[in-house]
Amino acid sequence: MANGDDTQRALAAAARLAQAYLASLPERPVFPPATVEELRAALGGALPTGPRDAALVIEELAAAADPGIVTTASGCYFGFVIGGAVPAAVGADWLATAWDQNAGLYVCGPAASVVEEVCRDWLLELLGLPRHASFAIVTGCQMAHFTCLAAARHRVLSDVGWDVAEDGLAGSPPIRVVTGELRHITVDRALRYLGIGRRAIRTVPCDRLGRVDPAALRRELASGSGPTIVVAQAGEVNTGSFDDLVAVGEAAREAGAWLHVDGAFGLWAATSPRLAPLLAGHELAHSWATDAHKWLNVPYDSGLAFCADVEAHRAALSVTAAYLVQDAGSRRDQVDWTPEFSRRARGFAVYAAIRSLGRDGIRDLIEGCCDRATELGAGLAALPGAELLNDVVLNQVLVRFADDAATARVLAAVQASGEVWLSGTTWQGRPAIRVSVSNWRTTADDVRRTVAAFATATG
Repeated sequence: MANGDDTQRALAAAARLAQAYLASLPERPVFPPATVEELRAALGGALPTGPRDAALVIEELAAAADPGIVTTASGCYFGFVIGGAVPAAVGADWLATAWDQNAGLYVCGPAASVVEEVCRDWLLELLGLPRHASFAIVTGCQMAHFTCLAAARHRVLSDVGWDVAEDGLAGSPPIRVVTGELRHITVDRALRYLGIGRRAIRTVPCDRLGRVDPAALRRELASGSGPTIVVAQAGEVNTGSFDDLVAVGEAAREAGAWLHVDGAFGLWAATSPRLAPLLAGHELAHSWATDAHKWLNVPYDSGLAFCADVEAHRAALSVTAAYLVQDAGSRRDQVDWTPEFSRRARGFAVYAAIRSLGRDGIRDLIEGCCDRATELGAGLAALPGAELLNDVVLNQVLVRFADDAATARVLAAVQASGEVWLSGTTWQGRPAIRVSVSNWRTTADDVRRTVAAFATATG
């Protein structure tokens, strides 16, 4: 059986290997070289039959996994919207693992509960949200959407006299969901989880930058009635563009609809006086979803859900049982606000990130990423055959080259170089290359390195 010495040696090995990994970032290829077959051979094998030294297991795991580790912590990783992890958040996440609190009930982890209360207050202030709003830390924006839209479903059906918690959806008044054609797929998936099918979605056209057409949205809302949810977007995943939240919010209010904002990364613009105007009108919404593991740069996973309708949020998510030790008074039982029961104490990493950076540091992180994106956009646009497809208003750069074949060829060459990594996408029916700048480590030198990799690929 394992003992205290085993724990100490395993943790010491993990710390040493983790520190060596982070120190190696400048020399590592951004995307790993191993094939899936090589990883299966290194990590697989027969089911172990007996105990093995814990520190040795850590050493062997690191050696086998290392060739398959994507260097997302690198300043040259631009794939998807994946942030790095600031040092204090990494350290707090290690502590959260060692403490092993079940952050579902206050009685299972008082400090985990209170730290989430503190994070709520800090985040509401940072993100410019109503100070009374409720809050949940979940796995990611997928479950943040689920949480918020569960509250929305409860409220819009309750407003027409239907108790979805008691009676379910069978026989309920139909819910209409009005949203842009370029919404993120996690919105559709959350609706599916909630029993609201694709036929309930009324799609509204978007402009060339992915922003919903407010006039078309207003017409769609006027064309029907009944329980209605509007989903707007703060930060389109390819262009970084924002819906006109003032116009959308006013239209939703006139229609008596619940307004939910998908701000997976764009909601963090609120932390910058320079960028906050992009979010004008976001206070008109009833709920908001974002990720701390994107732009607050905490380790995976950490989604954030906020709801202005506190009663609807709690009614949609809470649960009780005779054996649970719950408190309806001053203590916060997280199980009342999240779709999870047992859950990791994610709040410690969020707390540490905010505590270490402060308001000014978070602003600098966000603005720094946006500055680097602007520099990347200018550098890429100057290359032969390049076409910048978006206005770089945030951290997203969208580019294509002379034709579809050239775009695919350049993308493959840049990815294969190991210098940087970014992803392809389809924009307006044609291939494009998408660059997401979300990491606190990304510097002007990383921008130059990236533009140079593209220049080599186009030469």
